[in-house]
Order: sequence, then C-alpha cells, then structure tokens
Amino acid sequence: MIESLKQTMPLRRDGFTFRQFFVAHDRCAMKVGTDGVLLGAWTPLGTARRVLDIGAGCGLIALMVAQRADPGVRIDAVELDPAAAGQAGENFAASPWSSRLRIFNGDILDFAPQATPGFSAQRGGKEDPGAGYGLIVSNPPYFPVGLATRSAERDKARYTATLTHRRLLDAARRLVARDGLLTLVLPTATGEEVIAMAQRGGWHLHYRTDVADRAGKPCHRVLLGFSPQAGELTYTTLALRAGDGAYSAAYRALTDGFYLSRPAG
Repeated sequence: MIESLKQTMPLRRDGFTFRQFFVAHDRCAMKVGTDGVLLGAWTPLGTARRVLDIGAGCGLIALMVAQRADPGVRIDAVELDPAAAGQAGENFAASPWSSRLRIFNGDILDFAPQATPGFSAQRGGKEDPGAGYGLIVSNPPYFPVGLATRSAERDKARYTATLTHRRLLDAARRLVARDGLLTLVLPTATGEEVIAMAQRGGWHLHYRTDVADRAGKPCHRVLLGFSPQAGELTYTTLALRAGDGAYSAAYRALTDGFYLSRPAG
C-alpha cells in the first residue's frame, strides 16, 4: 500500500522521497546524500533494542534504521542545530514509525552524561551489561576547520571544531552497551585516524567496508563498526558503480527497499 501510494503522489522538491518515507531537508545545512544512505543501509542491527543517532541532521539514518528494525526497537536522535532538529522531528512524525522515534535538540556532549550509562559506567563497582544503547550510528563532521562557508549551520555540520572525533568516541563510550556497536561513515584517510584513536580508547573494530565510486578506482569512503568487546573483523569492499558507470549490483542490493526507483543496472 505504501509503495503504491508513493507511485501516485507528486514528488516534493523540499527533500527526498524514499519508498516508505519522505525526508524534508530544506531547513538542514547538510542534505540527504550518499554517505547517509550508505550508513543507514549498511549498519548491522544485530539484536539492539535501543538505537541512538548522533548528529541526526534531517533524520535520514534514524528513519532508515526504523524501516529495517523490528517493531519493538526504539530510536533516539540527537541534533545540535535547532532548525535541523525541528525538521527531523517533523520527518519522524510523518513517518510510519513515529511512535518509535524521538529527537533531542542539543549537544551530544551534554546529552551523554544525562543518558543511561554505557559500558564504561560503574554500578556498585561492576559494569552493568544491560545499560546503554545496543547500537549507535553517526555520520559525523569530518572536514578540519578551514575556510568558512556562507552558513554557520553548515560550518557546524561539516567541520570537526564543535564535535571532534575524540569527543564523539568518548560520548559514544558513555552511552553504548557493553556488547553494543558504534557505526560511522568517514573519508578513508580520516577513517584510518579514527580507527587508531578508537583502538587506543578501548574500542575493537568488528566491521569495515571500503567504498569506491567505481570498480577499480581507489576507495574514498569507509564504513566502520566498533564494539567495546573484542571480536573478529568482517572486511568487505563496495563499488558504487561498475566500470560502465551504471550502479553496481552490490550497491543496488544494499539499498534495495529504500529508493523509490531502483538504480538502473
């Protein structure tokens, strides 16, 4: 029913229409893009019952997780920019999963100490394995501070000055369950730096997918999954397009169920 309705509805110009939901992003500094779609489609959900999206923007990744997750999974999202947080809230309310999604407007560094403690917290001298989020997702800012854009909101979304990767890892450490997972999407070079930083902070890399724009080209993005617990690494690669420029079968399979029209192969 949802899909048939989408096929008859005119496409709105203030956002992006997916198969089961619409994401308005005209009031957000950063728009719907490939990085967010990749992370939302790729992130392993496991058995998490509580999910947190850090730096939610328009709410794209939280909505994608809601579509993929079991009906009992609850998803919280934190966004610093008031305009983006407001729009994410509207997108959540208009989605089929409105009762399972919540948006908080504020700094994750302020949110973390107030939320349920994660694997690093101590209760009675022992870690509480039931505390924290089973899954934390984030498409974090990754540009170093440089030439300012025309928008202060876009600067906050793009640059690591407000939320450095170290602070992001520390905040996630306070919030993640002992057996939980933190997933990120980053440029490849930045990802290598974050891997080293995370491992020094007690995280273990469980998942890594190197992403190239085309088959045979150097990878430009990396999808990462960290856990507080040690475990084996699952490593894969993904090319978004084949050599002829058409979307690859692997990318089409990954994003199947989200795009209104499947990318042509």
